[in-house]
Amino acid sequence: MTDTPAQAECIFCKIVAGQIPCFKLHEDDDTLAFMDINPVNEGHALIIPKAHFEDVYAVSDAAIAATAATAARVARAARAVLAPEGLNLLQCNGPAAAQSVQHFHMHVIPRRIDDGLAMNWAIVPGDMDAIAKTADRLRAEIEKGR
Repeated sequence: MTDTPAQAECIFCKIVAGQIPCFKLHEDDDTLAFMDINPVNEGHALIIPKAHFEDVYAVSDAAIAATAATAARVARAARAVLAPEGLNLLQCNGPAAAQSVQHFHMHVIPRRIDDGLAMNWAIVPGDMDAIAKTADRLRAEIEKGR
């Protein structure tokens, strides 16, 4: 099977293929976990499916499950080794969410209180009527997929 142009240029596909080195943490048949070389905190790791999927909209159910399982494994290792005060699992899609590589991936980010990482948001009560209406619309769309 020939790579698509996107796959041929994908840095994560090149890492999977061994064309670009990485600080490998874990590899199995379906996933690869490695250190982010632009870490936001100590222990920042990336988990990818070996198969190329652009984002959460394209990733297969099996690949997202395998990626999440590997992310949990890496998160447990980070807790044991680094003893963070918290940990974020982050998955970004599209430019508004700051997706930097067009290959589905999850970030494992160990956190410290007051680490300066601006990812958390204030808890502000929402409009319950608006939330209910959005829930109805989403539920109807989800039911279509059954």
